Amino acid sequence: MNQQTGARIVTNMALSLDGRYAAPDNPLDMSWVMPYAVSDVARDHLTGLWETATTALLGRVNAEGFLGFWPTVIGMEGADPRDEAFAEWLVGTEKVVLSSTLDTAPWERTTVVDKPTAQVAEDLKATRNGDILVLSSASVVKALLRADAVDRLALTVFPVLLGGGPRLFEDDLPAGGWTLVGQSAGEDGTLALVYDRKR
Repeated sequence: MNQQTGARIVTNMALSLDGRYAAPDNPLDMSWVMPYAVSDVARDHLTGLWETATTALLGRVNAEGFLGFWPTVIGMEGADPRDEAFAEWLVGTEKVVLSSTLDTAPWERTTVVDKPTAQVAEDLKATRNGDILVLSSASVVKALLRADAVDRLALTVFPVLLGGGPRLFEDDLPAGGWTLVGQSAGEDGTLALVYDRKR
């Protein structure tokens, strides 16, 4: 069945000015992101992405981080309403976690899949009506970029030079054009950019 449902693969990543998504010494240390992730620009950017999404696609490491933290935001005193709304969406939405080491998911509404990333994305697009949102899972985003399977590329660029660390855009990606469909800038120097793939 090859029915087009209008589902899109939407990826979201935070990058430094020098194009890194993690610091060189500790890839799990996201302290460089935190001062900017709480800005209006970053929060509104994320809200605009999850509001049209019906599925979250995550790598295992990111799933453990996101699903370990975000549910605690629900009902948290002083939580920004946008953060709480995202947390509620993440808990309530269908989640697909790519992993070759997990057998079962410890989270509700979660399916663990051990298949090539591009194949999983294609399968999800064929069976979903809303966007499939990839949340900051670099390995997943990279695999989708290599397969030219990203329909919408969302980036927040933070005014930090990390001076090293892994890059999101590696050599030998498929050449292709993108259209800027959304942009905003914060007083703190954060840029939120949204590009759609020209097909």
